[in-house]
Amino acid sequence: MTPPPASDPSGPCRAPAPGPHASPAPGPGADADAASGASPAPAPDAGAVSGASPVPPPGPRTGPGEGALSAGPAPAGRAGAAWPAGARAGEHPVPHPAQGPGANLPALRSHNAALVLGLLRDAATAGSGGISRLELAERTGLTPQAVSKITARLRADGLLEDAGRLASTGGKPRTELRLAAGARCAVGAHLDGESLTAVVADLAGRTVAEHAAPLDLGLPVGTGLAAMVRELRTAVGLAPAPVLGVGVGIRGPLDHRTGTLHEVTGFPHWSGCPLRTELARGLGLPVAVDKNTNAAALSILAEPQAGPGAGSFGYLHLGTGLGAALVLGGRPHRGGRAGAGEFGHQVVQLDGPPCKCGKRGCLEALCLAAVAGGDTEGAARLLGVGAANLVALLDIDRVVLGGRTVLAAPGVFLAGVAAALGPTPVTLAAAGSRAVAEGAALLALAPLFARASLS
Repeated sequence: MTPPPASDPSGPCRAPAPGPHASPAPGPGADADAASGASPAPAPDAGAVSGASPVPPPGPRTGPGEGALSAGPAPAGRAGAAWPAGARAGEHPVPHPAQGPGANLPALRSHNAALVLGLLRDAATAGSGGISRLELAERTGLTPQAVSKITARLRADGLLEDAGRLASTGGKPRTELRLAAGARCAVGAHLDGESLTAVVADLAGRTVAEHAAPLDLGLPVGTGLAAMVRELRTAVGLAPAPVLGVGVGIRGPLDHRTGTLHEVTGFPHWSGCPLRTELARGLGLPVAVDKNTNAAALSILAEPQAGPGAGSFGYLHLGTGLGAALVLGGRPHRGGRAGAGEFGHQVVQLDGPPCKCGKRGCLEALCLAAVAGGDTEGAARLLGVGAANLVALLDIDRVVLGGRTVLAAPGVFLAGVAAALGPTPVTLAAAGSRAVAEGAALLALAPLFARASLS
């Protein structure tokens, strides 16, 4: 059922109140998943953790392993409250030093459950079937007893299921477990300045529903926020299972830790808008906000052929603007002030045309002018010049292209960039036009799987 439209907020940067599909975001609470008989650690201050999502009024909080679904699953398309304690959309659990990735300490019980879920998700996306409890213990560094407690509680929450039995040389056969990918969902959205593209993804990151609508960031901020909330509510309503959170990819620059927009190129009136806070208020769900290019990079990192966290690459996104994401050693590089990736605003022609950023001769202005003039091959050559500069500077392994302008003439852009790069491979993002939205959904799911790759 499609949620009712949101009313336009009264303030310049204020989202409408949550609609009928939203429930209050979970408040402080505890997740029991590793140590038996230990008191749960308090959740950290949401504002103190990188990417922590603002929380509407506190309420009872449950997470995997602590009766999260004691009353049965929430209806499909409605907000779920199944986060581990201290982990909200856009927030990444922080590991504690231990012999292995896991730690048998009460304060880290949420982290340990997320490690187990992360391994099962990797197996699901790789199509490798299930994992036994013994293997989970070996790969996390947790004790078999801790893993048994974690998996029992995650199974009770509906997040795990049996995947069959393994033959054993002695004793009874081992039961393999797998992620119950359809048990929860997340919504990911791409705001490109002219439209909103949203996907609903299951726990394995697979898209199960899509929604798209025009959405002009040139609108007044209040009107634009109301439109965002309205369209995101529609996407939430398409979910076949409870929605854990919403991720949003939007052009930068912005502060991904607070979700506050800075001087968004071409849309200066959005500067200072606390987008994540306003969307969380309007949706009644945890929200994560990041640059569109960083969200797409997360989607690329999740591609099965790439392997989780593999490689160093530059993602170049040419749509209504030109930006980049830098992934070095399998981790996005943000720079000292989180401003890395403003690729389009490198000056390549001192006396070139004016750019929306206020400078002249920016690569973005030149590329977009070439496209507007029908010179797609010229735009591809210009993009290749910028890509070659990036490869020479950072010695990255490959370049990945995306964005609506690239996808309108993929062969031309691949050829133009490849000619400038020589032996360095250049490919298209596998997710195509959904790369940003799918990556944004993964951003919203990251806390559940102990994924800190965008922190």
